[in-house]
Amino acid sequence: MNYEENSKIIKALADPNRLQIIDLLSCGEKCACNILEHFDFTQPTLSHHMKILTECGIVNCRKDGLWSYYSLNIDKCNKLILFLMNLITDTDDCICKGKNESNCNEK
Repeated sequence: MNYEENSKIIKALADPNRLQIIDLLSCGEKCACNILEHFDFTQPTLSHHMKILTECGIVNCRKDGLWSYYSLNIDKCNKLILFLMNLITDTDDCICKGKNESNCNEK
């Protein structure tokens, strides 16, 4: 499991505005101007949020002239979901299995 990469994504999602942006993008690609309509903050603030989401790879950005269009990186979203599921489930990949512990449920 890639703890470093996934922790960056989780940190990016640890903001309620960015979670709302992810929710908006779950409906499909959106222009920055359409995303901004749902918030009470400025365009530079939106740009900051989008930079964080694109840098961690959870959101894709596509430029068309002067406009920026954003969409979810579904592959990265699915990998995050699998990571979280494996993190909270007793699997063969569980970190405690490598510590010679007899039972992972004894955490």
